[in-house]
Amino acid sequence: MNTYSLRRSSLALAIGAALTSALASPTALAEEEVKKAELERIEVTARKTVENLQEVPVAVTSIGAAQLQENGISVMTEVQQFSPNTTLQASRGTNSTITAFIRGVGQQDPLWGYEPGVGIYIDDVYVARPQGAVLDLLDVQQIEVLRGPQGTLYGKNTIGGAVKYVTKEMTGDMTFDIQGTVGSYNQRDLKITGQVPLIDEQLYLGYGFATLNRDGFGDFITSDLDNQDRENYNKDLTAARLTLEYRPTEDLFFRLGWDKTDDDSNSKGGYRLLPSLLTDAPVPDSVYDSYTSLPTWNKVELEGFSLTARWDMNDSTSFKYIGAKRDSYSPTNIDFDNTSIRIFDVPAIYDDEQTTHELQLNHQGDNYKLVSGLYYYDGESCGQFQAILEQLGIALGGPSLTREVSGCSNSTSKAAYIQGSLDLSEQWSLTLGARYTRDSKEAIVNNGLIFDTVYPESGWVPGYVRPEGQLVPTVLDDEKDWSRFTPRVGVEYQYNNDIMFFASYAQGFKSGTFNPRASTAEPAANPEIVDSYELGMKSEWNDNLRANITFFTLDHEDRQYISVLPGDSSADLNQRLGNIGKSSADGVEVELNYVATDALTFDASMGYIDSDFEEVLDTDPVSGETFDKSDRFSISNTPDLTFNLGATYRLYTDNGDWVFNTNYYYRGDYVLFEEDSLLSQDSYGLLNLSVNWYSTDGHWRVGLHGKNLTDEEYMIGGYQFVTPDASDPTDVSKYTPGLGGDNTLIGYFGDPRTVSLTVGYNF
Repeated sequence: MNTYSLRRSSLALAIGAALTSALASPTALAEEEVKKAELERIEVTARKTVENLQEVPVAVTSIGAAQLQENGISVMTEVQQFSPNTTLQASRGTNSTITAFIRGVGQQDPLWGYEPGVGIYIDDVYVARPQGAVLDLLDVQQIEVLRGPQGTLYGKNTIGGAVKYVTKEMTGDMTFDIQGTVGSYNQRDLKITGQVPLIDEQLYLGYGFATLNRDGFGDFITSDLDNQDRENYNKDLTAARLTLEYRPTEDLFFRLGWDKTDDDSNSKGGYRLLPSLLTDAPVPDSVYDSYTSLPTWNKVELEGFSLTARWDMNDSTSFKYIGAKRDSYSPTNIDFDNTSIRIFDVPAIYDDEQTTHELQLNHQGDNYKLVSGLYYYDGESCGQFQAILEQLGIALGGPSLTREVSGCSNSTSKAAYIQGSLDLSEQWSLTLGARYTRDSKEAIVNNGLIFDTVYPESGWVPGYVRPEGQLVPTVLDDEKDWSRFTPRVGVEYQYNNDIMFFASYAQGFKSGTFNPRASTAEPAANPEIVDSYELGMKSEWNDNLRANITFFTLDHEDRQYISVLPGDSSADLNQRLGNIGKSSADGVEVELNYVATDALTFDASMGYIDSDFEEVLDTDPVSGETFDKSDRFSISNTPDLTFNLGATYRLYTDNGDWVFNTNYYYRGDYVLFEEDSLLSQDSYGLLNLSVNWYSTDGHWRVGLHGKNLTDEEYMIGGYQFVTPDASDPTDVSKYTPGLGGDNTLIGYFGDPRTVSLTVGYNF
């Protein structure tokens, strides 16, 4: 089972063969040494079939299990450092909700109803909601990051790209792997994985279990509630996975999977960048410290079932079915103002469920490949939140004030797709793809003011009893259908066996939706559209240098934002969600891998993007005239430059095999919000270092991992509810209070310096 045991045996055989051959030929040893220092073949599933990375005309990064393990990567967000022009961050007040952007395209607001711009997939099963999408890596084979619209093969909500979590298929052998990790901030992790053959060469049971724990990076300095856990940025997560695989014949394969995750980590408290005007809440000394008037508990519960069936009809044709059901439930507490009084508190519940079915038919002929399928999605995304503005209510002469918003966004999606590659000659090939999608969405929004302090459920805080019945009126109850044709066209030129050039056009769309915060019966916003053009090269040189380069340009139209827009007449102006924005981006991505010797390898990746808003329409409520406010908008969560430099050195000794690696990851400046962003992060770099040891018998391994060794402080999220002065928006002293009556300017930060030690054993 152990990779390094097999490598070592193969290396010993190779050395022995080389020494023997050298007696007859002086050049044989040199030839063998050259052969040893070769690039490894990387296989990906970017086009829904297993292919060599170098033969796939798509910008894709693949990070395998060995690389993840040797770098000490345990959560999906850390993958961003290896993929150019990619942002994968934990969203603001939680550990498990993801904010994903690729090439400047994504979605920051995780509220039900809003659709993501980057698709997340677990074994080809689409994860529709961002809650719980920050996946902890358990029994993973590889992570693939596909950049650019994937509208043909993957469908809606992949206008920025897709991230694929691929788990390992079973080998049929009895295996067991256990590893424990201790580290900074009292980190205590345990992972157990393995497989058991129930019927030799036919039926296998795989299992995985993980418990991940860590104290907080900081504390809630003060809390309005007594006797609660005051750790901030802690971790308390349990995950389990069971897989049953059945191979009745060589041509049939079935996989039944179940996974469950319970994340009981505390809600994250933000860092006040300005002292409060209403209470004693100065700027804390540590960016990981906060204040709160809400409960600190938080919960994310995920559970999924999946069934995969594959029939290899013959050597050239296969049929595949993928069905899945996933549920998530997440009650959470987000203290927007981060003080010990209720200035702007938001308790909330997210409740989602989805069912998907997909049929695939793949065929390969003498000079062509074909991938086709039918897809069905049925999802219900519901929730509620209360914006508790108690201090504002008191100022208005009442006991308190709460705006309650609740509702559901239920959708179905049906699609048919086909994509084929045709060899026009020995060097030229053509790729054509198309997908037709029919979307239906139903939305209900309840929205209103309550002159009291209201929480989602009784007992949310000690002694609280919620009044029975619906507390606010239904303001929107509507439905709408959309249909979309998304094509892909590409041409490839195989210059020689090691170099391929490609050019492509692809389109994707993000689903239309209703405003989940609507205060009136406003119409739905239509889908967002991205058109992307790419020109790239996949190449390998002298069998030891891999160089993949992609140039791209994209147009992002019909972007969905809140604005003042006309209704049935030009005199009927309302603030609502509409398709008012247009942006564009140009960039380049470079990925290099150099095998200097059998022991030493270098990796480098770089992404550069120049992105801007070209148009954002608004309406003057006085004159009724439409104007462009794009000068107030910036592409968020998107540095103009990202790069990663890494090196790995392998040392084979009689006492075991050693792997030393280090990498430096750089992110340029970026803003956190698109409109009038007051929060920005200067450029920074993260230095990481790992040392791994593998025993000679292949059973034991030890890894020492240091991350963010220079202890950089970097912002990954925030909230801004202050009003800057129009004459000088950069002058903090001129800020005036925003919603809630305080100068709420809050930041959330990435992990500080950590060091961990992992010990693993397998057989």
